[in-house]
Amino acid sequence: MNEPPWLPEGNFAAWSRDRLALARRGADECGDVWQLEPGVYVAATAGPCEEVLHRAQDFPKPPSPLFPPLKRADGAPTSEERAHARAARMRGLRPQAVSARIGEIASGTVRFADQWPTSQDVEILPLVRSVLAEVGVRYLFSEDAPTLLPFARQLFVAREVLVRPTRWVWPGWVPTPARRFRTQQQVAFTNALRPIVRRRRSSGRLGDDVLGQMLRPSSRYGTLSEWVILDTLPGITVATFETPSRAAGWILLCLARHPRAADRIAAEAAALLPADAAATTSTHLESLQYTRALVREVLRLHPPSWLLTRRAPRRTQLADYTIDAGSTVLVCPYTAHRDAREYPEPDQFRPERWLDDSCSPAKPGVFLTFGTGPHSCEGAALAMAMLTVLTAHTAHRYHLSEPPGPEPGYRVTTFEGLATPGLQLRATVRGRGQSCLR
Repeated sequence: MNEPPWLPEGNFAAWSRDRLALARRGADECGDVWQLEPGVYVAATAGPCEEVLHRAQDFPKPPSPLFPPLKRADGAPTSEERAHARAARMRGLRPQAVSARIGEIASGTVRFADQWPTSQDVEILPLVRSVLAEVGVRYLFSEDAPTLLPFARQLFVAREVLVRPTRWVWPGWVPTPARRFRTQQQVAFTNALRPIVRRRRSSGRLGDDVLGQMLRPSSRYGTLSEWVILDTLPGITVATFETPSRAAGWILLCLARHPRAADRIAAEAAALLPADAAATTSTHLESLQYTRALVREVLRLHPPSWLLTRRAPRRTQLADYTIDAGSTVLVCPYTAHRDAREYPEPDQFRPERWLDDSCSPAKPGVFLTFGTGPHSCEGAALAMAMLTVLTAHTAHRYHLSEPPGPEPGYRVTTFEGLATPGLQLRATVRGRGQSCLR
C-alpha cells in the first residue's frame, strides 16, 4: 500500500500549537498529501485539494455539527429534502439574484463607514459583524429581517460558544452547557421564523428573497415542508455574515498595511460608484476591477475557511496514494493558495495578478476560498458583493492605520476559521482629493 508521507514530529499536539506553521511545513516537506496522524491525511496543494472537493462520493462532507436539525417525531430531513432545500436557496443566492439586489446590499454595507468612530483606535470586528448581519439577514428575509435579526445574532453567539476550544472533547450526545445554549437559540430562532413562514404561505405573498424562493414549489421536488425550511435556515443565516466578517477583518488590515493599494481603491470608488449607494447596479460592481482583485487576493492569502474536513467511507486513491476507509482528509486552501505551481511568488500580496489585461503578471490559479464542486459555498456571490462594496466605500471614506507599537493589535485564530479577533484599527477621514493616486 502506497501511504502518504509522514511529517517528522507532526502530530495533533504540534498541530494544536500552531496549525498554520505545521500546515506550511507539511506542504513544503511532504508535498501534495501527507499524514498528520494514523487515519488523518492533509491535502496540501492545489491539485489534490480540488480533487477531494469534486469527488463528493469518495470524500463526502460530514454533517455540520453546529446547527443540527432539532428533534421531532418524523426525524431529520432526508438527503433528498436537503438537496431540495439547497436548490431552493440557490435560486436566491446565485450571482444573477445577488446582482439584482446590489443596491440594497451597497446601502447596507455603506453603514459600516457611517458608523466607524474616527481618529481613535477601534476594535473593528464587532462593528463590521453587526453591519454585515443586518445586510445578510435582510437579504434572506427582506421586510421580516428586523424581527429575525436579534435571534440571528444570538445564533452567532451560540456558535462562538460552541466552537470555543476546550480541554475536553465530549461525545456528541453529551448535553454540555454550550450545546444546550445552542439548542435554546435554535428553538428561539425557529419559533420566530415559523409564523413568518405560515403568514407568507397563507397570504400567497411568498416574497422575492431567499425565504420566498424556499417557499416556492419546484417541478422536480414539489413543495418544501415547513420543518425542512426551519431546520436548514439557522446555519445559512449565520453563514451570511460570520464568514464575510472574518474576511472583512483581513481586508481592512490589508488596507491599513498597503496604503497605495487603498488609494487606488479610493480613486476607483470615487470615479465609478454613484453618490447614492442605493443606486448601485451590477454594472457598477463589475467596474470595480481593482477592488475585486484586492478582495480576491486577500481571500487567497487569508481564506476564512482555511481548512475543510472530508471523510473517506471506503478505501480510495488520492494523488497516487492509498487512503484507508474511515479516514479523515483535511483539505487546506491556505497551503493550496501558496502553491508556486499555481501562483508565482505565492507569498507576495499582488492584487494585480487577478486583473485580466495584458499587463497582468500571472494567470490566477486554483481558488478555493469558497470551496469547489458540489458542496461549494452557497453564499459565494453574496459574500463577494458584500466585501467588494464594503471595501470600496471604506477606502473611499478613510485612511486606515494600525495602532503604534511593536506588537500587532490582534490575535490570529485558526480553530474554526482564520480570523483576527481583537483587531484594532484607526480611521482618518480622507481630505478632498486624497482619493487620487499619488
